[in-house]
Formats: sequence, structure tokens, C-alpha cells
Amino acid sequence: MPKVTLYNQSGSQVGDIELSDSVFGIEPNVHVMNETVLMQRASLRQGTHAVKNRSEVSGGGRKPWRQKGTGRARQGSTRSPQWVGGGTVFGPTPRSYSYKLPKKVRRLALKSALSQKAVDNDLFVLENLTLEAPKTKDIVMLLNGLSVEKALIVTADHDDNVVRSSNNIPGVKSVTLEQVNVLDLLTHDKLILTKDAAEKAGEVLA
Repeated sequence: MPKVTLYNQSGSQVGDIELSDSVFGIEPNVHVMNETVLMQRASLRQGTHAVKNRSEVSGGGRKPWRQKGTGRARQGSTRSPQWVGGGTVFGPTPRSYSYKLPKKVRRLALKSALSQKAVDNDLFVLENLTLEAPKTKDIVMLLNGLSVEKALIVTADHDDNVVRSSNNIPGVKSVTLEQVNVLDLLTHDKLILTKDAAEKAGEVLA
């Protein structure tokens, strides 16, 4: 079982904690993590791009000139693609880029990302994290105590004070264990877990 240092809210070491080997101690699967990040980033795309085809642009109707006898190329409408102001052919249309990977693949990717943080010593476990009021200063003091600038803070349950306190700090994000995902884990330098969240992860993801 991987053993990491346990910190208090001021950033001081208070002991050690053993984490679940099946969640924080597996061999990270880089390919699966990459596939999951691609899926998440694709799902974030709005897909609202659109162009007008010849049936949607204004104008048109009658033929600009008769079919024969003018010496010019035959034309059916001034809204054809070759005309200025005409419709666009095969342009982008609104679509959804999202797709899903199998549940087992997504779970393996999440465990791989958590294990990678443990391997790289980028994982910090807090004995507890409680704030009496939403104060950014309290989170800044916590980060300074751990010598961390940018981090993903994961709590077992939603804590409005923690979320609101970390919202104003660039590079810092607070989520619950249910909201944690591979993209957030890989885009943040450090991972700060509460003890409850670490134990809950060992139970839920094992």
C-alpha cells in the first residue's frame, strides 16, 4: 500500500496515511488516460459552428438570364456557390462532438491519474479542511504551508466555504470526489485530498 504524509490545515506533518493500493498504487495506463482526456475535451466543444447553404441565403429565385443564346454559361440562381453572396457547400453545421468510453475504461483512467500523482509525489493528504467562512486568505495560507501554487483540492462532500475561498485563486480549483475527473487531475500540478476523500476514493473506486 502506498504511504503518504498526512498534513494538517496549516501545512505541518502530523503522521502518515496508507492509501488504497488498487486506487493509488496501480501502474498508470498512459494510453487510457490520453483517450479519456480526448473524450473530455471533445465533450467540451460547443459545436455551434454553422454556415448557410444555397437554400438559406437571401435572394435568388428566377434564373439570372435565359438558358441559351446569351453566350454566357448557364446559371440557375444567383445563390449558387460560385456567385458572390451564394451559399456555402459542405460547410460546418451544428453538431455534438461528445462521445462515451466504456465505464471500466474511464475508471481505469481515473485510478491511473491518481496513481500517477502518488508516483510523482504530487499528492497531499490533509487531516481535515474546515473553514468557518469563505476566505481566500485561508486557502492561500494552506497552499503556502504546503509550498504549492496551483492545485486541485478534492473534498469528500461539497463545502461551499472551500469552493468560494478557492474560486479567486488562479490555477486552484475545488471539487468533490464525485466531480473529480482525469482532465482536472492532469492539468493541475498538485492534488490536495482530504483524509475523508482519500478513504472514500479507496472504497468507491476499488
